Amino acid sequence: MKHRYLKNAVSLSYTAEKCIGCGRCIDVCPHGVFDMNGKKAQMIEKDSCIECGACAANCPANAIEVNAGAGCATAIIFGWLTGKEPFCDGSDYGCEC
Repeated sequence: MKHRYLKNAVSLSYTAEKCIGCGRCIDVCPHGVFDMNGKKAQMIEKDSCIECGACAANCPANAIEVNAGAGCATAIIFGWLTGKEPFCDGSDYGCEC
């Protein structure tokens, strides 16, 4: 079973037109966000993303962008862990929405 965290809260974006089909995003993603669809990757579990940045760092075609550790998912999860309210000001553990 895939873990889904927060619906539509991650900063992950993927541009299929740039994808060269190398599959590195699939190999490095710890939560199975990507899978192959023919000769290109496709994003199948966006809400499972933990914004680690491994996919973007390993994509030679720059088809993936993620603001690792600075998106809404990080802010909300940090709030859960610390008992504080998430905030949207773009600072550490804050949302950049």
